[in-house]
Amino acid sequence: MNELSVSSLKSILMFYDLFQDYNGALRLKTDLVESNGLRFMTNTPRAKISVGSAISLPLSYEGKSSVELSSPSAWSASGFFDESKYISDGAVKPGEDPYTRNKFNQEASDAISSNRDIPDTRSAQCRRKTWNNRILPPTSIIITFHNEARSTLLRTIVSVLNRSPPDLIHEIILVDDFSDDPSDGEELNNIHKVRVLRNEKREGLMRSRVRGAGAATSSILTFLDSHCECNQHWLEPMLERVDEDPSRVVCPIIDVISMDNFQYIGASADLRGGFDWNLVFKWEYLGPEERRLRQFDPTRPIRTPMIAGGLFMIDKDYFDKIGKYDMLMDIWGGENLEISFRVWQCGGSLEIIPCSRVGHVFRKQHPYTFPGGSGNVFARNTRRAAEVWMGDYKKYYYAAVPLAKNVPFGDISERVQLKEELQCKPFKWYLDNVYKELKLPAAQDLASGSIRQGALCLDTLGHLNNGQLGVYACHGAGGNQEWSFTQSGHVKHTDLCLALEKPIEGSRLLLKLCNDSVWQKWQRIPPATTGGLLIKARGVEGALLRQEAYNLCVTRNEGSNELTAQICDNVRPAQMWRFNLN
Repeated sequence: MNELSVSSLKSILMFYDLFQDYNGALRLKTDLVESNGLRFMTNTPRAKISVGSAISLPLSYEGKSSVELSSPSAWSASGFFDESKYISDGAVKPGEDPYTRNKFNQEASDAISSNRDIPDTRSAQCRRKTWNNRILPPTSIIITFHNEARSTLLRTIVSVLNRSPPDLIHEIILVDDFSDDPSDGEELNNIHKVRVLRNEKREGLMRSRVRGAGAATSSILTFLDSHCECNQHWLEPMLERVDEDPSRVVCPIIDVISMDNFQYIGASADLRGGFDWNLVFKWEYLGPEERRLRQFDPTRPIRTPMIAGGLFMIDKDYFDKIGKYDMLMDIWGGENLEISFRVWQCGGSLEIIPCSRVGHVFRKQHPYTFPGGSGNVFARNTRRAAEVWMGDYKKYYYAAVPLAKNVPFGDISERVQLKEELQCKPFKWYLDNVYKELKLPAAQDLASGSIRQGALCLDTLGHLNNGQLGVYACHGAGGNQEWSFTQSGHVKHTDLCLALEKPIEGSRLLLKLCNDSVWQKWQRIPPATTGGLLIKARGVEGALLRQEAYNLCVTRNEGSNELTAQICDNVRPAQMWRFNLN
């Protein structure tokens, strides 16, 4: 294989007018370019050309299939990696729904370069910061995946290599959690610094990450999901914090990559991780005092009660010391809750680092199956965390998610022993010192559960204050479908309440911070006897959810998952709701 020097590449790039933009990449406008006596024919627009950055441009040279352009930071290993073939071999088939495999638009992902430009979403103060890379330790990157789209997996790897100081990336360990096609991972061994491990059976996120951590040879571990894109200088600010104090567990601000068109969208820097008594992770706004301090110093680390769990950095010895992961948790879910409780209660701390930004593809459904069902797996994992770390406070979890009490959680004796050996603090200490904002639920709020219409349940859809709620397929795991109906007439989800946007027919229904507004007061109205029989005959039974001051009822719009307020009609199936409250 012939290799082009950096100077040769620069010679090519001097002829910039030969190039045109294509999907965020550059491609030759002509089919043939000659430079330094070498002739190149283009056969793909995928590779982005940029001097000094990591590239592998598939070109034809004197009848050979490809020539690798290399530089000191090039991400292709000495063994040539054919990006175009790798992506096309896993592409969406003609006529196939591009959302089916991964629950995001794979066609959109496949059309984007692995080395695309993304906006620098850091604050101006963060952009001015510098780090002495010579004194920072290198890290091992650990990425686990199962049937991941090849384009998103590759883009994750390339973003790590291209937007990190080379000396600070010791290795990238990929753990293939028994994907259907082994070549999804095997071919990536040809990329510089990448090492691929493959599980002999499906192990799930936790056991796969522990395997990757065990194989790592750096003193710092960085865990990433397999559908991320690291932003400029994402690595240095996290390394600095962990190097200063090995008991710190740090994570970046997680920007949003659209599941539909893969647009990269900067996230707010005024959020931290939290949860409610249903033990489902949520993003919440910082309190007034923390926001005030951040106005003076936007680079200031944010203490967070909970991490999302997909992206974080931890000292390897500390990871081992505090018990890695609970190896009896399955597949996915609850592990972020467990490690967050464990770190805080056993002497460590959790931080979000505002100067570190990593994009993540957020999707509405899991693309893979859970043996036993996702609801049962999540409940089992969450119960394990609650039983070990919450003490008597676990009763509030069971009050919020009563169905969880029916899910066996297995043997927790080893985790209880670990807690004793580490002399960890009780959950009350965590509430008093880390998460003072989490209030004990009032007695009238303990009647909680789902509000459903057929197979669809009232759902926050992940929205926060002022967000619009709707319906979604019932999953029985609580979370965004967990509601309380209070004696005061509020329909509550944590500290948010169902509210009219306007007191008119057709008004949207929003989530609002709970208050005494009449627009947040609701009544459950059983239908008239004859109407009730008619509704039941149509396969739907329940009651109206009527706004207290107006004759407006929660109504599912026909043929959609949207909700609006419409004039109450006790024979209208779209207004009938069944309250599974305990």
